[in-house]
Amino acid sequence: MQVLIDNFDRLLDAFWYTLRLTLVAGGLSLLFGTVLAGMRVGPVAVLSKAAATYVTVFRNTPLLVILLLVVFGFPKLDIQFGFFWLNILALTLYTSTFVCEALRSGVNSISLGQAEAARSVGLGFTQTMQHVVLPQAFRAVVPPLANVMIALTKNTSLCSIFGIAEGTALGKALLNDNASQLWWIFFGVALGYVVIVELISAISASFERRWRIA
Repeated sequence: MQVLIDNFDRLLDAFWYTLRLTLVAGGLSLLFGTVLAGMRVGPVAVLSKAAATYVTVFRNTPLLVILLLVVFGFPKLDIQFGFFWLNILALTLYTSTFVCEALRSGVNSISLGQAEAARSVGLGFTQTMQHVVLPQAFRAVVPPLANVMIALTKNTSLCSIFGIAEGTALGKALLNDNASQLWWIFFGVALGYVVIVELISAISASFERRWRIA
């Protein structure tokens, strides 16, 4: 256990990096995924098909392939963001598809009469989605969205391959220097992820209690 005590500050820094990846990519995925969901359920056939194609392609492509494409492909196009933002972009492109599908299922669970009532008082499609449908859809899909964010947290471990000093990367470094302490290092790294996942679960449960509909 001494290896964890001696490297406690490094572990905190590494998992703070993991948390930053989760928060930034998660926030962008929620935003982009909401736009995709609006396109998929919208009345414009071209946008709906484009969003459906995007979701099909990126959701069924392994995240590692997307990371390789973005991290090594974008610089060849003279698009320079730095490793942190390139990894964020790849995580967002992938995760937003799952956000989109979760929200789409929430939108489909809303009674059609809600949208019809909104249109009857003069609201357009965008206003109906913004003020009537999406607020109810978000309430209905809190648990699935929490699962998406939990999956994102664990997916950030792949960023260790591309020079990001997050939790898994530090675990590999500690293991290289302390091979005999494999189980303690594994325990310390796993505990870091458990703490972040439990934080997401607690936030999700809080929203569920607040938004519970009798």
